[in-house]
Amino acid sequence: MKNKKVFVITGATGVGKTTIARYLQENYHMPRIITHTTRPPRNREKQNIDYYFETPASFEEKHYLERVAYAGFQYGSSYEGLNHAWEKSDYTTIVLDTAGAVTYARELGNQAVILFITVAHPDTLIERVQVRGDNPDLVTRRITSPEFLRDVKLPEALENTAYVIKNDDWAITKTNIDLIVQDVMQGRALPHKLKLKE
Repeated sequence: MKNKKVFVITGATGVGKTTIARYLQENYHMPRIITHTTRPPRNREKQNIDYYFETPASFEEKHYLERVAYAGFQYGSSYEGLNHAWEKSDYTTIVLDTAGAVTYARELGNQAVILFITVAHPDTLIERVQVRGDNPDLVTRRITSPEFLRDVKLPEALENTAYVIKNDDWAITKTNIDLIVQDVMQGRALPHKLKLKE
């Protein structure tokens, strides 16, 4: 059990967390940890694939590493979901905000491999979010929200624990992810000792 790892991908909106998670899933066959929610499924969302869709009662039966109430619904990632992913592979992925990443690091210790994703210039994030075609008012609200401002900076609790990846050039980012995965799989996993490409 101790050799199992979860790659926790964290950082602000627009840094490329989902792209990096997809890269790990496709190139290293790391299953995504499925999280729980009490909100109803959207079109094309499937039970046990996109989320574990729960009733308020069934949601409370799980054992959560972290959970949050948002827009009247509960969301959370559970030990059950983590163990289910670990049944498929010793290496799994999850995308979390920095508060969730801190919780994973605290609860799982060195089983949590934290990848803090950032960019050289914060303006890049605004451009990326705008390119997604989100409503301009929502973009403004998002980039001025306390959560966005929190997630732009590496939390103190993750210093010397997280691998910090600048995602300005996808080719360099992929090289750095490959270096990190090899480092972790070889059992070293000392983020501040690994030399990443600039």
